[in-house]
Amino acid sequence: MPSRLNPYVSFDGDARQAMEFYKGVFGGTLSLNTFGDFGQKGAADAADKIMHSMLETDSGFTLMGADVPPGMDHKPGNNISVSVSGDDAEELRGYWAKLSGDGTVSVPLEKQMWGDVFGMCTDRFGITWLINISEQQA
Repeated sequence: MPSRLNPYVSFDGDARQAMEFYKGVFGGTLSLNTFGDFGQKGAADAADKIMHSMLETDSGFTLMGADVPPGMDHKPGNNISVSVSGDDAEELRGYWAKLSGDGTVSVPLEKQMWGDVFGMCTDRFGITWLINISEQQA
């Protein structure tokens, strides 16, 4: 298998809900493993938290995520965003609608100076998404 670069997002206890939401957006197969699955002892609620999850879609996307391990601080920041780009406008507009639906739009999905349709939003879990629809060059 060739090397891959995958976004890996940390959550503060809502990784299951977030990853299920992303599965609803992008489709595909979602695997979820809890701390309890791997014998994690400690706080009762930690056993049900997500230690590792991976969403693999038919479009070839892979998104990984987990809840912060017990005893570690969740430090959200603006140092990560996830970019989804391509030329299937219908598919990408569908992703945009779902991701931005309960989120905050910072750049509306519209034609930009470089010629593509682009938008940026932050979803309800605090993750920034960049959607770029490539326009065919005439």
